Amino acid sequence: MATEKIKPISYPVVNTKGEKVGTMKLAGEIFAVEPNQDVVHQAVVTYLANRRQATAKTKTRAEARGGGKKPWRQKGTGRARVGSRRSPIWVGGGVTFGPTGEQNFKVSMNKKAHALAIRSALSIKAAEKAFIIIDDSIEIEAKTKAASELLTNVGATGRVLLINDNNKNLLLATRNLPNVLNVGQDNVAVYDLLNADQIVVEKATLVAYVGGLE
Repeated sequence: MATEKIKPISYPVVNTKGEKVGTMKLAGEIFAVEPNQDVVHQAVVTYLANRRQATAKTKTRAEARGGGKKPWRQKGTGRARVGSRRSPIWVGGGVTFGPTGEQNFKVSMNKKAHALAIRSALSIKAAEKAFIIIDDSIEIEAKTKAASELLTNVGATGRVLLINDNNKNLLLATRNLPNVLNVGQDNVAVYDLLNADQIVVEKATLVAYVGGLE
């Protein structure tokens, strides 16, 4: 039995001034699926784990400075025997089972599951009307003021994800805006989609991006 085809959804398209100039049909199989919360969670956990760096490092008793001389003689003092001031139970001593700086936090995810997570995230944001699809090619000066004016015109507020297709001026113009994340169309993560309040993308870029998901 064939599965029922999901109907496409109609989405407004605006120009760089924020004026509605038409609509765009978004594929239902990508933008209107029932979100799978399990794979979405897995994709977010995988992304955050793979972004983690093994920078934490502690010194073992062999690496801690000092401890060459035995603090006191073995017997006759009434105190517990001890061989080094760098013992892990002493203040200033080495650390037992601490991070070594060689930890591996990498996690992998099944390709089909990740593709489903992407479609689920896109469907969630489409249902929230979070997309701002711009009909024109975004041509602005490489200045923060120009990017700020553009986002104000199209109504992009809060945390903004800007899906960019090698637009160098747009990248330079937005890099100093604290709430704007500029990513290439081939590098869109599930976490980035879910974390954004608004997603700004050119119509042509969205078509190319969706083509890679089909």
